[in-house]
Amino acid sequence: MVATVVLGMLCVHLLCFSGMFMLISTRLRGRKMGTDVFAIGSLLLGLAYVLQLLDAPRTWGLMSVVNHTLTLCAPVAYGLGAARFFDRPVSVVRPLLALAGGYTVAQVLVQAMLGSEARYALLAAACALLFVVMAVVLLYGMRTFARHLRAEMAVFAALIGGLGAMNAAKCVLILSGGLDSLDMGHPFQTAFYIYMSFLGTVLPPAVVWLVLHRLTDDLRVMAVHDPLTGVLNRRGLADALDAYFRSRPAAKAHLLMVDIDHFKRINDTYGHKAGDIVLRAVAAIIQRTARQGDLTCRLGGEEFVVIALDTDSAGAMQLAERVRDAIEHSEFPGVGPHGPIRCTVTLGLTGSFASMDALDASMQQADAALYRGKRSGRNRVEWAQAPEAPGQPA
Repeated sequence: MVATVVLGMLCVHLLCFSGMFMLISTRLRGRKMGTDVFAIGSLLLGLAYVLQLLDAPRTWGLMSVVNHTLTLCAPVAYGLGAARFFDRPVSVVRPLLALAGGYTVAQVLVQAMLGSEARYALLAAACALLFVVMAVVLLYGMRTFARHLRAEMAVFAALIGGLGAMNAAKCVLILSGGLDSLDMGHPFQTAFYIYMSFLGTVLPPAVVWLVLHRLTDDLRVMAVHDPLTGVLNRRGLADALDAYFRSRPAAKAHLLMVDIDHFKRINDTYGHKAGDIVLRAVAAIIQRTARQGDLTCRLGGEEFVVIALDTDSAGAMQLAERVRDAIEHSEFPGVGPHGPIRCTVTLGLTGSFASMDALDASMQQADAALYRGKRSGRNRVEWAQAPEAPGQPA
């Protein structure tokens, strides 16, 4: 009786969570993070348990076959949803249909050759193997694709591994004690469905929390990055540089200000779409040319900043010349009938500074040097001197 009540509550939980995941997926639109697949998994498992309540556990018939197939397909759907959550572009419908068809055929063959006991043992063994594999993948993810979620992955692995152990125990009980161990009044069945109800109550809200965690991380990244080029914006540069100086109080940095020459002419000649292409391409070249650990930022318009860390004045000058040379010798695709676009940049380079308080002063010095370079012919690197109020050539 207890197992029946718990199983009924589990059906309600799963069907409600299926609807909840589907509503969440409609709100997320383009990036669903697997929530639509989690909805499918919850629906499949909920329907499987509804069929189990309606059908005696030891009968052979269509309802029982469908029940077993849905029971095995549900965790596979959860696994595919987890893959999508971690941005793995996996197919869903075809694998589930293939599994459903293959396992249905396997059930018919096992029933015909070995009887109902073997068919139920097959389901328990298949589920045990599947859950153990899922737990191993989660443990592997703690060191690879989910390093930022180690605690969560460890908890999920333990819970799912426990479910695998219970299915393995169910398989042993069926093989040793027959189908009587599947009676709803059997102590093992009561313990099994209580554990399943616990998982059905805990895991879906945990998945929702992970989705919210991912959305919060995405918003944090968006807040500190330029949406067009993907490099840091001014806020992101300040945060990263502040963290650098806090971790290394004696460190120094050099500031390079990069401005695309005659950018207005590019927009007027080729259009703003081509201008955006040039901005993205220049940002990509700067990032590739800068050393690992250097900070790249778009100030706005056609101006970029590179903070060269852990280098001396000679190293900063070499970096500035590499950036200038790389952009000068690059071609960017045009738009429509226009051919490739070429451009150059002028750079203002400051001496070293060692604190966040000096950032604004270094910006002003680099800006003054940049416009001296503009007046001197462009496509050059200009060292900063004392701040001045330069004119601003186009």
